[in-house]
Amino acid sequence: MKKTPHESKTEMTLMMLPSDANPKGNVFGGVILKHVDLVAGIVAKRHARNTNCVTASVDRVTFLKPVYIGNALILSARLNYVHKSSMEVEVMIEAENLEDGTKVRTGTAYVTVVALDKNGRPTEVPQLASKTADDKKRFKEGVSRMQLRLKEAGKI
Repeated sequence: MKKTPHESKTEMTLMMLPSDANPKGNVFGGVILKHVDLVAGIVAKRHARNTNCVTASVDRVTFLKPVYIGNALILSARLNYVHKSSMEVEVMIEAENLEDGTKVRTGTAYVTVVALDKNGRPTEVPQLASKTADDKKRFKEGVSRMQLRLKEAGKI
C-alpha cells in the first residue's frame, strides 16, 4: 500500500529558552538538531507505523540565520523519498519572533531514517505515492541524494 507525503507530514513549534542558548542568546545548533531528529522520527514513524524507526544519517544541514532565546522554533518535516526500508525526511527550520510575528527560514536538514523489525533488521515500509509535481520533483532529488550517500559510504 502506498502512502502520500501528506499523510506523515509533521510540524512542531517550540519556545527557545535560556537553557537552549549560549550567553549571547544564540540557540545552540545541537539543540536545533535534537529537535530536527525528533520531528524526522515522527514523520518516519507515521509512514512506517509498526516498526522501530532509527536515524541512519543527518546530512545537508545548513544554518542560514540564528535562532534566539524567546523565538519560536518551527520545524516542518515531510517525506521526500522512500526506498525499501529507508526514508528521507526533509526538515525546514524557521524562527518566529513572537514579539512582532516575523518568521525567517533559518535552515534545512535531510535526515535518513531506517525502519527496523522486531529483530533489529531493516524492514520494508510502504512505498511513497508521489501525486503532485512537487512530490515527484522531491522524490527524484531524493533518489540523487540517496545515491550520493551510498557512493560516499562506499556501497556503490
